[in-house]
Order: sequence, then C-alpha cells, then structure tokens
Amino acid sequence: MKLYNLLNGIEYTVLSGNTDIEIGNLVYDSRKVESGDVFVCLKGYNVDAHKFAQSAVDSGAAAVVLSDELDLKGVTVIKVDDTRKALAYLSANFFGHPAKELISIALTGTKGKTTTACMVQSILQAGGLKTGTIGTLGIVIGDTIYKTNNTTPESFEIQQALRKMVDEGCKAFVIEASSLGLKWHRTDAIDFDYGVFTNFSNDHIGDSEHATIEEYLDCKKLLFKQCKLGLINRDSKVFDSVAESASCKIETFGFDESCDVYAYGGELTRRPGFLGVSFKLGGYDSYEVNVGIPGKFNIYNALAAISVCRHCGVGREAIVKGLETVKVKGRVEPVHVSDNFTLLIDYAHNALSMENVLTTLRKYNPNRLITMFGAGGNRPKIRRYEMGEMSGKYSDLSVVTEDNSRFEDVMDIIADIEVGLAKTDGKYVVVPNRKDAIRYCIQNAQDGDIIVLAGKGHEDYQEIKGVKYHMDERELIAEILAEKE
Repeated sequence: MKLYNLLNGIEYTVLSGNTDIEIGNLVYDSRKVESGDVFVCLKGYNVDAHKFAQSAVDSGAAAVVLSDELDLKGVTVIKVDDTRKALAYLSANFFGHPAKELISIALTGTKGKTTTACMVQSILQAGGLKTGTIGTLGIVIGDTIYKTNNTTPESFEIQQALRKMVDEGCKAFVIEASSLGLKWHRTDAIDFDYGVFTNFSNDHIGDSEHATIEEYLDCKKLLFKQCKLGLINRDSKVFDSVAESASCKIETFGFDESCDVYAYGGELTRRPGFLGVSFKLGGYDSYEVNVGIPGKFNIYNALAAISVCRHCGVGREAIVKGLETVKVKGRVEPVHVSDNFTLLIDYAHNALSMENVLTTLRKYNPNRLITMFGAGGNRPKIRRYEMGEMSGKYSDLSVVTEDNSRFEDVMDIIADIEVGLAKTDGKYVVVPNRKDAIRYCIQNAQDGDIIVLAGKGHEDYQEIKGVKYHMDERELIAEILAEKE
C-alpha cells in the first residue's frame, strides 16, 4: 500500500521524503520494525516512542510519523498533531475499514461492560449473527480468545481484529470502550452504529489515568460524539450530562416507564443448574425475561443489551434465549457438577469484589455459602487480611488455598489470610494445593450449597516464582469429576 493512501483522512505535513512509497506494515514498537514499515511515535504515560525513532530508522523503517521535531535522515518524516489519533486512521486505512462491514457496538461505563458485551453477543448469536467481542476477556472470535494487554487495545490491534472478524464470517462486533481507550483515541476512525452507557461511579482517578472525576466522565462522553445512536441508562446520576453533550440520537433504558426500554417486577430466580434474575419488560415490547447471571444489578445490563439488540434485526425469541443462556467467563460463571448444589467461578480477588459477589449470592438463601480463595504474592498484605475478613464475614465456610504466589511462599500468604479470618466467627479449612481445594469443595458439598471458586476467573494460568503455568479451573473440575468415574 502506498503511504499516501494510508494517510487518508489525516491532517499532516511532510517534513522530508515523499508519500509515494510502498509500505509493508504499521508499527509502534521500534523493536518490531522491519524494512519498509511505518513507525508511529506514540506518547504514553511512562514512555515516549520519539526516543526510539532513530532506532526504527536504523532497522529499516521507510517512514516515521511523529508529533515532535526530530532530526532524522534518509527517511520520509510525517508530522501530525497527535500520533495516537493518526495511528487510528492509519490502521483503519491499512485494514480497509472493516468496521464498515459489521454492525458496530461500543459500550462504556464504570461497571457492567464485560457482562453487557457477553449478553449482546449471546443475543445476536442466538439470532444467527456471528459476533466478535473486544474487551476485558480479550479478543473473542468464535471459540478462540486472543489475549490483550488492555480492555480497549491500541487502535492497530482493534482494526486488525475487526478485519479477522470479517474474514471469519462475523456480522457484528462489540467493544468495551474504556475511558482511557477513548481518551487515547484507540476507537477513533470508527463511526459506531450504537453506543451504550451502562453507569458511572468514582474510579480510575490517578496520575496515570484521569486527573479528576470530571475528566473521567468527559472521556466517557466522547463515545456519543462518534456513534449514530446512543443507548443511555436513564437512572444514572449523570444521565443529563451525558445526554446533553451527545451529538447522536438518544434512547433510554431503566426502571421508569418513560424509558424506551424499561423493567419491572425483578425477582431472583434459582433452580437446578440456573442462578439468575427475572423481570418483565416494558416499553417497545412486553414479555418476561430470565437472565442466567445472578444479581438484580444485572437487570440493568440486560436492559442495555436489549436496547441495542432490538435494533440489530433479531426478535424476541433471540433476546429471551440469549439472556437465559448467557455466560460471562470468570464472572459468577456456573460450571455444572450436580443438580444438588451450585458451583461458580468468579474473578473476585480483593475485598470489595468479594463483598459484592458474596452479598449477591447470600440473597439466594443457600444452605451454605462456601468460598474457596487465595491471595496474590508480592502484593500488599492488607489485601490478604481484608479478603480473609470478608470471606469469614459472609461465608459459612472458607477454603483457603493458593493463587498466584509469585515469589512468596504459599503458606506465608495463607497465614496472612488467617489473620483476617481470625477477626470473624467464620469457619475455615486450609488446603494449600488449588486442585485439592476444588476437590475438597466438591466432595464435601451438601444439597443447596453455593460454592464460589474465587480469584482466578477467566485467567488460565498460575504464576509461581516468575513462571506462568497453565491452569484453567474448568479443566481442573473436569479432571476431578473424571476421577470419580
């Protein structure tokens, strides 16, 4: 591809060389540059790639895109105001604007993005539309998961993933648009069909993220300047602010009858193999919905999913089926072992997340709530104390085991957890090996128990002394069940 074609839609100045040259690839890591590539100098919080521009040239870069003045010889130099924004358009041009070939859906908000993305995917696929997702769980296309470093990857990885989705027959995609992803222009160059706002709370405030909560919200609002239709939670305290700043058409969801899509009569539901919530739908249509994920707060996520999916050519049957069968890997994910008790895998790995999941499950009135968990090594000890205390407070039985011990001794970590447990009246046992701990939970389960395997969630590894070993709890459960046959 010619460089001038890559630069379509970008305001730029040619400082040296010319744009009538063939380009092999786009690269923003100087260590990966090969002959004929374009090197884009991205500025991050800790690293400024302008420092590595000469190294990229030495490795054979045909062109460098930068925003600062540099003295580079024998290479085409393109100056732009913002290299991150430029990378988004360069990437879209490089991969042929694949988003235009898909139904495009972006989700933003403090909580609920991952769950809502999975709900949307489940509904659309129940309606016959193969759907890819990009977010916390990675890039998911069919049964394949490609791991990513960020909830919202760099724009090049996004566009690359979208092209792969098109090539593999996807008709739609859902992306979790984080505040930092929007701030750093990672989703630029995509005119989304639908943008969804889940909720808003104080989070991600700090030097490397957002200076103030106002800036955090402003970054969330950016999505509604690059989509055609915005679906916004009417019950959010920042609804007016988000809606007033949007340049797209707005529709609403919530619990008020004035919303375009609303819920009423929410109830917790439990039966063999199913732990979830049900509600009645009002607004554009009226029917009952059963959601296969526990917690009444998931009614909001379901409403968000319904709000967008109703515009995507799928009907009531797909919505009902998609929400009833949805699973979110590592988020109160059910693994069927027996109809007599419920086994869940969850990512809860700190006191707050443990409190959230355990108080939610308490509302289902289990015979016993059993929590198996460990704590990460080389992390603040207070987290271990707090996790122990939280599990002791809300669990009928805590099964204390290993997690990512890293460079610490597992028994030292467990001893710290016991400090927190000692502040409560909660019963506990120590089973240091994680597979043995899972086996203990299954073998000692009683009718009506809810068992939570906390801490690993969607992770498929265990880190010990600097090495990541493969370990997927779903596989461990299958191995344990096979031992009984």
